[in-house]
Amino acid sequence: MARKNPFANILNDKERPAERSVVEYAARGASRSILGTLDEMAERADKLATGETIVELEPDAIDASFVRDRRAHNEQEFNELLEAIRENGQNSPILVRPHPKASGRYMAVFGHRRLLVAKTLGRKVRAVVKEMVDSEHVVTLGQENSARSNAPFIERALFAADLARLRYDEDNAIILKALSIDRTTLSKMLSVAALPASVLEAIGEAKGVGRDRWYELKLLMDKPSNQDVAFEVIKEEGFASLPSDTRFDRLVQRLKAVRSRKRPQAGPEKRIWSPTGGSVSADITADAKRFTLAIKAKSSEARAFGDYLSENLDRLYEAFRRDSTQPREEP
Repeated sequence: MARKNPFANILNDKERPAERSVVEYAARGASRSILGTLDEMAERADKLATGETIVELEPDAIDASFVRDRRAHNEQEFNELLEAIRENGQNSPILVRPHPKASGRYMAVFGHRRLLVAKTLGRKVRAVVKEMVDSEHVVTLGQENSARSNAPFIERALFAADLARLRYDEDNAIILKALSIDRTTLSKMLSVAALPASVLEAIGEAKGVGRDRWYELKLLMDKPSNQDVAFEVIKEEGFASLPSDTRFDRLVQRLKAVRSRKRPQAGPEKRIWSPTGGSVSADITADAKRFTLAIKAKSSEARAFGDYLSENLDRLYEAFRRDSTQPREEP
């Protein structure tokens, strides 16, 4: 609703000329221009209060958002934006709010790169000023983030984790609304964001890597021994110079190689038994679950000894159990 002309009631009833005279007077010359300007100022104030007017602000009067949607700084993209604004001006305004704690200052809601460009170029930044509380701030920022087609998954996941730590509600409804996601996706985002910070920083934004592949990395990293491997990989010479997507692929490949590498199984133990002065011998093969005794002799004694063992297995087993349960005396 438009404001009334703020000077319309300055004159009292006795001082106010007849209505027709005012209209005729206002319709002529400089007075008409003055009244029109006042009406425009009042309408502009209305729009500014509702966040509909674009104003120009000094970049130094604007502080960064208390929660950020972007972590990585892409130098190439920033330089391209800087040159575009240098040549064509800032076509899209940023969104700011009056600073909740510092009178006379503002807080950026979104548009931090445009704000930095304006500061770099020494220009004022075009902005929309809108009153909002913190919860509205994060929803607006999150929805602007989600609207960007090139928003990396890991940035959105870290943003979700930041919001979860602020605990605006118990059921994360604010996060779901801000990022336009379901609870399953949020669960995966929070689990990925919980990966070791050094690993996330080493990989970077990995724009070409989506939710499922990031979650695959999370599952690989759940194994404690894989974390040690990951820390070794990110410290390898040349790793940091690779493109971000390639760094992600390199780490996943190395962790999968560790997972697929089977431990070599110990072979069965083999030995030969031969009594002093006897004509028989035995080949013994033993592993964790099997014990094989193959008796050999040049005469029929091998068969006779084997039969003897077979007939006395019960007695031998009972003796074994009795001996194995009795406490051993220390020497």
